[in-house]
Amino acid sequence: MPEPSATPAPAPPRVPEAVHRRRWAVLGVLMLSLLIVVLDNSILNVAVKTISSPAPTGLGSTQSELEWAINSYTLVFAGLLFASGLLGDRLGRKRSLLFGLTVFGLGSALAAFSGSPGELIAYRAVMGLGAAFVMPATLAVLMNVFERDEQPKAIGIWAGSVGLAIAVGPITGGVLLEHFWWGSIFLINVPVVLLALGLMIWLVPESKDPAPGRIDLVGVLLSVLGLVLLVYGIIRGGERASFTEAGVLVPVLAGLAVLTAFVLYEKRTDHPALDVSYFRKPVFSAAVAAIALVFFALMGVTFFSAFYLQSVRGYSALDSGLLLLPLALAQMVFAPRARLAVARFGARAVCATGMAAVALGLGAFAFFDANTPVWVLALVFLVQGAGMAHIMPPVTVAIMQTLPREKAGSGSAINNTFRQVGGALGVAVLGSVLSSVYRGEIEGHLGALPPALRTTAGESLEATLAVAEKLGAERLVAPAHQAFLDAMHVTAYASAGIAAVGAVVVAAFLPGRTPPAAVPPQAAAPEAQEPAEPARH
Repeated sequence: MPEPSATPAPAPPRVPEAVHRRRWAVLGVLMLSLLIVVLDNSILNVAVKTISSPAPTGLGSTQSELEWAINSYTLVFAGLLFASGLLGDRLGRKRSLLFGLTVFGLGSALAAFSGSPGELIAYRAVMGLGAAFVMPATLAVLMNVFERDEQPKAIGIWAGSVGLAIAVGPITGGVLLEHFWWGSIFLINVPVVLLALGLMIWLVPESKDPAPGRIDLVGVLLSVLGLVLLVYGIIRGGERASFTEAGVLVPVLAGLAVLTAFVLYEKRTDHPALDVSYFRKPVFSAAVAAIALVFFALMGVTFFSAFYLQSVRGYSALDSGLLLLPLALAQMVFAPRARLAVARFGARAVCATGMAAVALGLGAFAFFDANTPVWVLALVFLVQGAGMAHIMPPVTVAIMQTLPREKAGSGSAINNTFRQVGGALGVAVLGSVLSSVYRGEIEGHLGALPPALRTTAGESLEATLAVAEKLGAERLVAPAHQAFLDAMHVTAYASAGIAAVGAVVVAAFLPGRTPPAAVPPQAAAPEAQEPAEPARH
């Protein structure tokens, strides 16, 4: 009598065979779609100085208008992410992608030919609307075309495409700005969108929640209203460099109140848009917190590093983009391999080490000055990129595999909502720290200016340099550079502290390494399951 096998038969595949065969091609299309959305923001980061220049070089945007050109996108994007994820689950993720890409492409074309800062702000909001439907749908489709054992590998590659965008964006932006007008950084999106739409129609399968139930209209509306109010208040706080003014406190507190009402309503309704019980799971909550904290720290530094590189160091937009290559390459190389480190050392050790590396890289900015060697900058960006590459894939896997496959859109929306809110908070809070310290440092050097110009010149480094150039007051340049460096150092310490908090959070709550003997066969590491793959064919 034959001895029974110790290894149970592999679970039947949940992905149709025809979809399974083209899963890597589908992932390529999803990465292209994600690339467009992320690339746009990274291009804009190197173009802020050009757009702030007077016409015809730029639009003559003020510091406030420039911030809103960035923030109008963020406000709409973050406010609609959760709702768009729910709609994708209900109406179809492919439809969501097609709609989002079409709107994003249209907004890009309009933004390219903006005739004023106000028009640019409005069209950036249109782009944010499109992006809100694209980003969560890419991850939701991924979860529905890959079996569970391959999902960590696919998510790592998906996350690595963000690194590609970080590299391609600034370099592309720098080349375009050296040869064409500023609007070309938006117009370049249009042909890429058209290519992505064609490939998507051809390759990407439709998927949706087969039993979505009644739509939670009240929950959806509360989520949109709460997120928009909260993010608007955060942005206003960064713009005003104060979080105590009524114009800042009122929307922030109102947003928190509405989101509290959203959570209470979701706990009571029998058809919730969001099952809040998932947040009772320490792994899920820690992963969400890690995403918010790392983007809080990173986005604040990314915002001021563009001014450090271009205004203090004197690098061109293209040079600044090239300096970000180590960060991008580290993400591209390490993100797809993060799952191997998790399999060997556990998510807790890998993510805590990654957060510590990010904190180290951010803290290094506290020691930068106007003459820091380029190789040191490149090394710091490399450390930051490697750190992020070992955070984002594992925490994304933790979030997405906690939820049922049918709710992939909701899970992706939660992942990206906390990422965007964390990033907006980083720009606002750390931007406020930067602005406050700068104003305090430069104020003593503005006494010789006409009274009407003192307030304007003290707003930011760019404002001081513009006034100095207009009046021929070269004596202000060196103090302005030093004041900015002092402000950057303080902000870097704050950023590193936030990242360190993130390291503590993931070290406390993410799971450690599971001993191989304790792993049930059906939950084994992907590498252990791959021999069963030929059974599909």
